[in-house]
Amino acid sequence: MIETIVLVVHVITTIALITLVMLQTGKGAEAGAAFGGGASSTVFGSAGSSSFLSRTTAILATVFFVTSLSLAYLGGKESTTKSVTEVVAPQQTESDRVTGPADVPSAPMSESSDVPTPVKGN
Repeated sequence: MIETIVLVVHVITTIALITLVMLQTGKGAEAGAAFGGGASSTVFGSAGSSSFLSRTTAILATVFFVTSLSLAYLGGKESTTKSVTEVVAPQQTESDRVTGPADVPSAPMSESSDVPTPVKGN
C-alpha cells in the first residue's frame, strides 16, 4: 500500500520535474529575446521566472531523490523469495526419471483395440 503511494508521488514528481526543466530558459536565450521582446518574463513578476523555476526545480529534485531512495528501500525489503532454481524445478527421484511421475497412469499397449482400422480406398 505504502509502496503504491510512494510510486504515484514519484511518477507525478518526475513528470513535473521534466516539465519545469523544459520550461526554463537556457544560457543562450538572450538571442531569442530580440524576437519576443522580453515580455515573457513579466508573468512571474519583475524578477522573472528564473528564481521561481529554480526553487521549484530544487524542491522537486529533492522529492524525486527521497522517493527514489524510499522505493529502493521498500523494494529491497520485500524480496525474501528463494532463488529461481529452487522455485522452478523440484528435485526428481530416480524412479520418476525412469518410469515417469507416479500420478500419471500408463495404459498398456496392445495389438488389438476397440478402434477399427481405416480401410484404404481405391
